[in-house]
Amino acid sequence: MKPVEVLLIEDNAGDTLLIGQILADFQLPVKLHIARDGEQALQMLADVNLKPALIVLDLNIPKISGNALLKRYPSRQVPVVVFSSSWNEPEIEEALSLGACQYVQKPTDIQAFTDAVCGMILKWAGPAENQVNRAST
Repeated sequence: MKPVEVLLIEDNAGDTLLIGQILADFQLPVKLHIARDGEQALQMLADVNLKPALIVLDLNIPKISGNALLKRYPSRQVPVVVFSSSWNEPEIEEALSLGACQYVQKPTDIQAFTDAVCGMILKWAGPAENQVNRAST
């Protein structure tokens, strides 16, 4: 089975490591690409060879914020899920209005964090969605 490509835009090294460990044991093969800030993410998204099935975006990232990134990358072909610790309602509403398909609050409990990460992958980049994405490319 071809791995699901996921672009994780996250500056927190601990969260990045934890997500990588969760996906290493995930039921589907996942190839994780990591951008540590908004500028790096835009550079990676400009690469025609990178074809993520899902973008997981933290809002509070350096250089270009998550919402500013959504403004500059208005693609509707790749689902973007915001995975952030922010409780700022206007910031959350802005992310959704800019095209994010879902906002997921980062849990502090390890099992809830694991469930949230696995749930995002299954919902937005699981086998049925991959068939649709491959058919449209």
